Amino acid sequence: MSGNAAKHDEAHTHVSFEFFPPKTPEMEETLWRSIRRLEPLQPEFVSVTYGAGGSTRERTHGTVKRIVQETSLTPAAHITCVGSTKDEIDDVIRGYWEAGIRHVVALRGDMPELGAPYKPHPQGYQGTPDLIEGIKKIADFEVSVSAYPEVHPESLSLDADIELLKRKIDAGATRAITQFVFDTEKHVRFLDRVRKAGIEVPLVPGIMPTTNFKGIRRMAERCGASIPKWLEDYYVGLEDEIETRKLIAAYVAAEQVNRLRAYGFDRFHFYTLNQADLTFAICHVLGLRPSHVPALAQ
Repeated sequence: MSGNAAKHDEAHTHVSFEFFPPKTPEMEETLWRSIRRLEPLQPEFVSVTYGAGGSTRERTHGTVKRIVQETSLTPAAHITCVGSTKDEIDDVIRGYWEAGIRHVVALRGDMPELGAPYKPHPQGYQGTPDLIEGIKKIADFEVSVSAYPEVHPESLSLDADIELLKRKIDAGATRAITQFVFDTEKHVRFLDRVRKAGIEVPLVPGIMPTTNFKGIRRMAERCGASIPKWLEDYYVGLEDEIETRKLIAAYVAAEQVNRLRAYGFDRFHFYTLNQADLTFAICHVLGLRPSHVPALAQ
């Protein structure tokens, strides 16, 4: 790793972790092993996603509430606009507050049909700024939102994306988490443009493990992220070499975070894919060490 990247105070590096809700009992076991593995790192928060169109909504609700009840972690629940009326979404928001959840990730969401353009529910929130205003009317949640350094696939331009981000912040959001980007310079340029637009909230890079490189390529195509040639070259010929891919993925992610730290970023959001060991290893390389987490009273 470069000399510049090594000169950063690990004590000031903050992390958060994202999980997805389980679809089977086996996946539920994997999820909770991951949560318990990463809990001692004491992240700022952990978030739990929805599927497209809110397809995993109930499992998301159950997972977030269980995190509150059974762990020392601070959960952030995803809330999307897709496929629900305002009344239905408001009921979910109130239910989170009553369950002790104080942080949400407010997203427009994707349609259930792959690649279909977004269409708001006739009685629903029209977009993320509208959703945030609704959330804030119900309770004083902390609200995180998404940002796209390489332009959202449905956006007209990067300027349009930044203007939308500004509207989200003006509506009450206090943190922006980026879509995964593998080119550090794009993150740095995006931060510069965001700051010039008068947006001062923390911009948190989203870090995606690349172990399943074919899957990452598919995700990148859907969300408008680019795959640099150097990254593609790393995985050539390793289709049947899972352990080697894990080593490369850990190296790529740790190097990316160290380079971003060299540019002044101090918060990172890890898309864990419910695979804790890789995220734990990367955090260890970054200087984060587990703290004892006392068991909660039963």
